[in-house]
Amino acid sequence: MSGTVSAAVSGTESRMPGAARAGSHPPRVVARETPGPARLAWLRERGMGASVLVAAISSAFGVILLAATAYLSALLRADPYIGDSGTLSVVLAILGALLLGVAVYVAAIVTANTFATVVAGRTRRIALLRLIGSSARAQRAELARQGLVVGVLGAVMGLVGGTAVAAAGVGVAEAALGLEGIDFDLVRGELLLPAAIVVLTTWAAAWAGSRRVLDVTPLQALGGSQERGYAEVSGRRGRHVAAVALMVAGAALLALGVVMGLVTPLGVIVAFVGGILSFTGLSIGSVLVMPPVLRLVGRAFGSGATARLAAENALRQPERSSRMAIGVVMGVTLVTMFAVALETVERVLAVSAGGELPEEMTTIIDTFAAIMMGLVAVSAVIAAVGLVNLLTIGVVQRRRELGLLRAVGLSNTQVRRMVLLEALHITMSATLAGLVLGVVYGWAGAQSVLGSVQVDPDGTGSTFSLVWPAVPPGPVVAIVVATAVLTLVAAVVPTRLATRVSPVEALAID
Repeated sequence: MSGTVSAAVSGTESRMPGAARAGSHPPRVVARETPGPARLAWLRERGMGASVLVAAISSAFGVILLAATAYLSALLRADPYIGDSGTLSVVLAILGALLLGVAVYVAAIVTANTFATVVAGRTRRIALLRLIGSSARAQRAELARQGLVVGVLGAVMGLVGGTAVAAAGVGVAEAALGLEGIDFDLVRGELLLPAAIVVLTTWAAAWAGSRRVLDVTPLQALGGSQERGYAEVSGRRGRHVAAVALMVAGAALLALGVVMGLVTPLGVIVAFVGGILSFTGLSIGSVLVMPPVLRLVGRAFGSGATARLAAENALRQPERSSRMAIGVVMGVTLVTMFAVALETVERVLAVSAGGELPEEMTTIIDTFAAIMMGLVAVSAVIAAVGLVNLLTIGVVQRRRELGLLRAVGLSNTQVRRMVLLEALHITMSATLAGLVLGVVYGWAGAQSVLGSVQVDPDGTGSTFSLVWPAVPPGPVVAIVVATAVLTLVAAVVPTRLATRVSPVEALAID
């Protein structure tokens, strides 16, 4: 049943005279159109605003990338020495497309996880609608339409904001470099492409995230809204088989890309596809991968009551914990991957050059690395927004549970500490998994690109095409510190919400 109509049950026995009641029909559902403003009331739900923000960031990032690529291409065409060569323009376009694809991919997973969490909180409401005649497919279609609205709002905001930032950037570049006579038009039809992609991916992500609606039964209207437990999740064999198949296929393509890289740099394309497939499998099967990591990290939390509660909460509902963790895993993986890949490439080039790169080449590589890390950081920001959003939604949906904990003796301080430790538990596990994946992906990318370059990694005079991954300590420390700060920031609002419900009110919450 569409969210644009409200169901009213009329014809109840209490409203009928005795003679009429004897032959009366069952209560019927009457559909009434809701007022215009009420149709978008769902946008005020927790999680929707952050979803719009994620879509806006993705759209703005795409607009800025396309505008920057087009402007750099115009600069190259204006150069009298390299203007006739389109190779650099093609490379810039490919790089921009890859970065945009990564950002949209991260945003789609974050949005799908958000809508999956929203559905978990709406279980009782959806079951009530099912009870009065609405179908599961109609409810899922309504959630998909909400995703479409979120995508359109975010895309428009991102298009306007990204164009404004691009215009300011072009103005600053022209003023700083003294450029004149560059044939470049900022307002271009191609800038609509990122907005269109964001709309479609947000709609598709909402459709994918609302899949749980199909499992909601009318009988669940008698119970509360809660996430599925480990026993229920572990029985979904079809999804687990698909996840394992994607991970195995991705790993095989990664290995094939590395082997192809020993002959041609085009092996990076195969490795890239393998990375996408394997990480998609990891995202789908996160409820299989993350619980063991969560259990391992949970042992470091101590044996106190609050610490044990935090660790058990993360394991008790693996779907919720995995959805929170996978966004952080993506952000950490991306940053680590590019840091390891760039460091490995620099080391390979240094060895092939006789042990040390020229200062000019080092400056170019470091500048390129800084730019790439800045661009990749946008995807990490999207993942961070997803963590804050899901953590807040999770606390709101657990108000009764948190209130009951206070009723049995936990103080406000202990409840806040439990929520903070739970967030720390998830982010620590996600950081650990992301660092491992980032090193593997970064090394595979660098190896598939430069595997055909013969180097002497050990200084013994023999040549080997396979090199060890170079892990830069600076970015790794920065990732750990940034994740710790993110945990504290992400837990500010949820910890305050966790203590707003009194024990008496908790008993009345459905």
